Amino acid sequence: MAPEPQLPNEPDDDIETYVGLDQQDAEERARERGWTTVRSLPPGMMITMEYLGGRINFEVKDGRVHRSWKG
Repeated sequence: MAPEPQLPNEPDDDIETYVGLDQQDAEERARERGWTTVRSLPPGMMITMEYLGGRINFEVKDGRVHRSWKG
């Protein structure tokens, strides 16, 4: 898989640190760290795959983040 681009409007943040957090805590932390868009999704939800700089995505199951990715 190709490396994810680091765009100027994205915070320098380790997105793996969100995995395991409570959804609300993860969303609040992401906003505090400078993510302009925070998107929480249930597992398997169909989404568009366009890359949006400054967005962090969370796959949430049972109120906890199971996966996170940029864009």
